[in-house]
Amino acid sequence: MAKNTMMRAVQYNTYGGGAAALKHVELQVPSPKQDEVLLKMEATSINPFDLRIQKGIVWPFLPRKFPHIPGIDAAGEVFEVGSGVKNFKAGDKVVAVLFNICGGGLAEFAVAKENLTVSRPPEVTAFQGAALPIAGLAAHECLLRTPGFSYEKTGQQLNLLITAASGGVGQYAVQLAKLGNAHVTATCGARNLDLVKSLGADEVIDYKTPDGAALKSPSGRKYDAVIHCTTGFPWSTFKPNLSTNGKVFDITPTPSVFMTYALQKLTFSKKQLVPLLMTPKKQKLDFLLNFVKEGKIKAVIDSIHPLSKAEEAWAKSIDGHAIGKIIVEP
Repeated sequence: MAKNTMMRAVQYNTYGGGAAALKHVELQVPSPKQDEVLLKMEATSINPFDLRIQKGIVWPFLPRKFPHIPGIDAAGEVFEVGSGVKNFKAGDKVVAVLFNICGGGLAEFAVAKENLTVSRPPEVTAFQGAALPIAGLAAHECLLRTPGFSYEKTGQQLNLLITAASGGVGQYAVQLAKLGNAHVTATCGARNLDLVKSLGADEVIDYKTPDGAALKSPSGRKYDAVIHCTTGFPWSTFKPNLSTNGKVFDITPTPSVFMTYALQKLTFSKKQLVPLLMTPKKQKLDFLLNFVKEGKIKAVIDSIHPLSKAEEAWAKSIDGHAIGKIIVEP
């Protein structure tokens, strides 16, 4: 690409500030380095992790520098490849995790590592592709860490609880769990009960009811694992609802979650609150994308916003009541 070619992008210059801190700018299109591909972006999605980065919760790790272009999920077309790239060429449709120093999803172009980029089959739209990476991988990782879970449906049936099941991670967790050997109890708001049932949940509870607040299974089951996709529930609420070796995977862990986990490890507790720390892997993303291709899972998309109104998508994510994924397209 010719030098000084410009692109539209959205960035922020310091921690905090929410949607109001996002600034629309014109920047030079980045160049792919060794083992990198330059993507012409077709879509990205907003994740709670993006908001945590802006708040400074993952300081000093991310962002590495300001100004920062947010956005980790990417679907687009390969525009240019850097040296050493073997598996992609210009024109290839792909899905990628922009889990690097630059971030970059809220822009017309973004650079991705080849080892975090997978081919996007024609059956998968850009919106479906962009919705998948971080949310789908988080749900998948929780299931992989659940003792006895199998996509082959082998072994004893497990009882799983998925909180905030109509959200970005929750929707995938329900669908993926039902592809395996799991009975799924799910919580969500009253307006989303039918949606979560349609995703495959066996039992759905309105989180505002007494049973929902207590996380009790309507059939009296004890949970072998909980994929916890929301906040506001203390360990004392989970503990009586767990089976003997039950685990609670917290996808947005706070410092208190890490402290509880450490204490439980020291005391050899069989019931555990486990903070989810995830490193995205290309093979796992490709595995999930194949499920999308085959129609076994799908993204529930809350809304689609143009890049020119990215702050509206950001504010909607901060509000915390999106049904599924929030998409931004350039």
